[in-house]
Amino acid sequence: MNVVVAGGHGQIALHLLRLLAERGDGAWGLIRNPDHAPELERLGARATVCDLEELENLAACVADADAVVFAAGSGSGAERKRTVDLGGAVKLVDAARVTGIRRYVMVSAMGAGDPEAGGEQMRPYLEAKAEADQVLARSGLDFTVVRPGRLTDEPGTGRVAAGPGVERGQIPREDVAAVLLATLDHDETTIAKTFNLIGGETPIEEAMRLL
Repeated sequence: MNVVVAGGHGQIALHLLRLLAERGDGAWGLIRNPDHAPELERLGARATVCDLEELENLAACVADADAVVFAAGSGSGAERKRTVDLGGAVKLVDAARVTGIRRYVMVSAMGAGDPEAGGEQMRPYLEAKAEADQVLARSGLDFTVVRPGRLTDEPGTGRVAAGPGVERGQIPREDVAAVLLATLDHDETTIAKTFNLIGGETPIEEAMRLL
């Protein structure tokens, strides 16, 4: 399986690219800064320079992929929430449809289901994520929307709580990446699903089967 990961130099993306490469899948990371390419290559991944904000058409960036994962984030600034977290995600939807890629996994955020409940500082981010999730859900693609809680850099535990009704909590980025991988492996239970994700007691593979 060849998987393109947008936001390829992000921490979740790097974990996911490593997991893909370790098991022999095609691991392709889209990056904005060419200086980041060696870091991806050390993981066994292929780096493609593809600026989600500057390029209007991302089709060339995802050609020959079997699935795409949107794990990009703007980092700061309300305007860039619209151009990256929303605009980049929508461009990737368009590219998947043009190139015939059916599978699309979105890294969203817990709270995107109700942006108005978020604080003033978080609301632009949650609104952008919510709109991107809605565009994907209406796209006709085989989608999954993963909404992690507060992210940490703790080592992964391999155990999570996943589901639409899961309450707020935190989760290591490493475990989010493992869930993304398992999501791609369990199409039968994850396609057309949107779920919250935090650390928990259920092994990741089992959690994906139970969705």
